[in-house]
Amino acid sequence: MGSIHLSVDEFFTRLSSLFDSRRKADHGSVFLTQKRLSPHSPPQTSSPSDPDIPFADLKPSDPLPILIRATNGKSKEHRKDKIKLSTIVQANELDAFFARYADVMKAGMSGLKKRDRRGRKKAKAKKKKGGGDGAAALVEKK
Repeated sequence: MGSIHLSVDEFFTRLSSLFDSRRKADHGSVFLTQKRLSPHSPPQTSSPSDPDIPFADLKPSDPLPILIRATNGKSKEHRKDKIKLSTIVQANELDAFFARYADVMKAGMSGLKKRDRRGRKKAKAKKKKGGGDGAAALVEKK
């Protein structure tokens, strides 16, 4: 991946194809991360021990861009098959980006299977029923 970042449109195109490939494989993961992109040089403050601002990078003078990454999560053994995507989103473009991001995420999640919780509910009901009888037996003995 290095320092090459995709344009926002290219990122969404490839992210959609990443979700499609995961859906066709019938299993797999897509990992998404986002973080604030810090400037290369640390911000200069008037005095390093200024008590009003303990961490100067928490209040930058300009809004910082966001780095968005996506990968298919392949391990070292399958590194040649690993897909890495990244893009940088400027602060003034975040609302439009996240609206489109939500649409792509919803479309990517359409192939998910609902969890089978039938066995879990039965076990919970048995546990509840078994616990209730034991308490009733203790009350009757007194």
